[in-house]
Amino acid sequence: MSAPSSLPTTLPSAAAVPQAGVRTAFSPGAGAVASPGTGAASSPGERTAASPEGRTRRSPLAGIATMIASGTANQVGAAAGAHAFPTIGPAGVVAVRQFVAAAVLFPIARPPLRRFTWAQWWPTLLLGTVFAAMNLCLYVAIERIGLGLAVTLEFLGPLAVALAGSRGRRDLLCALGAGIGVYVLVLPGPSSDYVGLGLALAAAGCWASYILLNRLVGTRLPGLQAPATAALVAALANVPVAAALLAQGRFTGAALLYAGLAGLLSSVVPYAADLVVLRHVSARFFGVFMSVNPVLAALCGTLLLGQALAPNEWLGIAVIVVVNAVAVAAKE
Repeated sequence: MSAPSSLPTTLPSAAAVPQAGVRTAFSPGAGAVASPGTGAASSPGERTAASPEGRTRRSPLAGIATMIASGTANQVGAAAGAHAFPTIGPAGVVAVRQFVAAAVLFPIARPPLRRFTWAQWWPTLLLGTVFAAMNLCLYVAIERIGLGLAVTLEFLGPLAVALAGSRGRRDLLCALGAGIGVYVLVLPGPSSDYVGLGLALAAAGCWASYILLNRLVGTRLPGLQAPATAALVAALANVPVAAALLAQGRFTGAALLYAGLAGLLSSVVPYAADLVVLRHVSARFFGVFMSVNPVLAALCGTLLLGQALAPNEWLGIAVIVVVNAVAVAAKE
């Protein structure tokens, strides 16, 4: 989600599957449906899931099971990363997660970097920078305000993209509902951690930027070349962090295990799951169902990190989840 699964989406929907939560590591997935983040297209004569010869039978139950498993893995990965915070901090966890994402994506896409033009490079560099910033802001926010609150506030990013520029009554009501949900969730007061809240909202802004940049690079680079290169850029940006932690002897076996699990469960597993799930459910259903991720994050925070939520926080999460689902359904 967590950050969009490193692959990242235009909305948490299959029409632009990245995750972030994580969305989110690399956009937010691709698969049976070509997305702005991937630019994937079938070659002439190739059988695809959409063609009569290659059409696969949809199984909604299989799709739902896969989405639940993917969303749970994403949040369990974020919770695993949180266990490494005392040793290597959020920055160290993000660094390892980026290394895992790059190690998986780059060999698959094998982008021809030497042949990139500047028109292809600059949005890809921005994409990698935004992705690294998104994950760092999210993980620091998780450390300060908890997994459930951080992920819920981060989901305001794709929601804002969905509602931006619209003047329809339903969208205005969704925006108002989101504002009410945030207020109920946070109930700002003297004891509120405004730095943590601000970082979660910064992660939301980064996710929105990631979505828009993903749309742009998807028109300039084919397949997974853009997200793979962006993952490499983000990984390289974290090399100084990893080097400093290594020099200080802070990369213990347990810390590497937890951070590696965060990269595997929050990046690799959601990416692979997205490749499968779009063969079983529609883009609209996928987008609506993805809205439950804040609930999964809150449950994982409660069960795995002992971050019990107050009734107002559960109510705020529920309001934001419903608003996001309505906004996605209305846009499809």
